[in-house]
Parts: sequence; structure tokens; C-alpha cells
Amino acid sequence: MMDYEGFKEEIYKLTTINLSFYKEKQMKRRIDSLIKKNNYEEYNEYVAALKTNKVLYNEFINYLTINVSEFYRNPEQWKVLETEIFPLLLKKTKQLKIWSSACSTGDEPYTLVMVLSKFVPLNTIRILATDIDKEAVEKAKTGIYNAKSVENLPKEFLQKYFTKVGESFKINDEIKNCVEFRQHNLLKDNFPEGYDLIVCRNVLIYFTEEAKVDIYKKFNKSLKSDGILFVGSTEQIIMAAKFNFKPLKTFFYTKEIKD
Repeated sequence: MMDYEGFKEEIYKLTTINLSFYKEKQMKRRIDSLIKKNNYEEYNEYVAALKTNKVLYNEFINYLTINVSEFYRNPEQWKVLETEIFPLLLKKTKQLKIWSSACSTGDEPYTLVMVLSKFVPLNTIRILATDIDKEAVEKAKTGIYNAKSVENLPKEFLQKYFTKVGESFKINDEIKNCVEFRQHNLLKDNFPEGYDLIVCRNVLIYFTEEAKVDIYKKFNKSLKSDGILFVGSTEQIIMAAKFNFKPLKTFFYTKEIKD
């Protein structure tokens, strides 16, 4: 009979997702619940099914990657980005390099484009958006969202950049064309470099301290010397200096170059 450790090994072989980097109690509870919902009793039965059942496999990946996303999530933080962070960054260059990491279904990178469009022309904006979940990335490329996803979005953006399709909202191509989507695993893939701003919000809360330390160090290396990291509302970096970060505003950290 397979135990949870054996299950983690099998999942790594099957998906290259290392469950050891996720908080165990929380993740095991989620997985056990999913297995039970699908009427499997043992880990080995479920793993065998994942290998042959594409629908089950996709459900597992979606469940694992916890896609909770919405436009303009935590509006007060987006106002700080608009009124203080973007003006600060734009003093140095008008062609910002921005990475929306763990972008889920695209709400975040599209919001970044809309806010940045207040400062520079749309045809000059290029944002890299990545996520581990292939289906989430495909949904992001489609750019169709329900009313709940856009309820916090400023009305000016909704009217200017979306088309109503039935009960849904489709983001206009002029915004979509500013974002390049790619699949990327924060726990194992190489990080791109040379960024002015990296946005990674409400994802690292699911990872172990060991995994967080590794990711913060890699984010620091990915930033330019005066680059900024924007984190989620429950993710303040404790002892940021040990990662060469300095708090700039709440939830915003600037890269600090040590002599």
C-alpha cells in the first residue's frame, strides 16, 4: 500500500511537481479530499488512474495549483502601484520589463497592462506572464471572464477594455497583445532575468519556508539593481535583508545591492 511519501514520489515522476515544497498538512488534506471525491480508496489506485485518465489528470493539476484570481485584487495595493511604484520605476526607463509570476488565469498581468497604460502607450507595453498550470495559461490567452472576476476593476477599465459577451466579459485584443504567456514552474525552472518589476502574489503562502527562501533569492537575482518585488496581502517577507531586499511600501520590496 502506498503512503503519502510514495505518492509524492509518483506525482513528481508524473508531473515534475514536487509536493515536498508545499505545506504538507494543508496539501495532504486537499489531495485526500480530491481522491475521496473521485471514489478512490488508496493513493496507488488514484496514481494509476491519473496515468490513463486525461480528465482526471487535468482536474488534479488544476486542484493542485489553486487558481484563485481576480482583476484588481486588493484595490488599495494597486493604487499604491499606480500612484507611487510605476512613477518611481518610470523615472529610470519608459520601457519597463515586468514579470507576472504565477499569473493564474491572466487577471493580474492584464490588470498590470491597464494600469501601466495610464503612463505609456499600449504598443510599448510587454509583460511576461507565467504559471505552472497549462489550462490556466490557455484560459488566460482566451481572455474571457465572469462578472465576479471583474467586480473590483475600476469602471473606466471595464468600459474601455472589455466587450460584454452574454454574461461574460472578453478582454480586448489591444490588452491581450501586450502579454506573453508561458508555462513555468517556480520550484524547478530557470528564472528569467533583468526585470524592473516582478509580481508574485498569494502563491508562496502554500509553500514551505525552505521553498520560499529559494524563490525569494531567485526573484532577487531576476531583478535589475533597483528592481521591485510586489507580493500578496499575506506575504510580507520576514527579515527581507537576508534576501537583499529592502521594504519600500507595504507589500513592495526593492532590490538592495550590498557592497
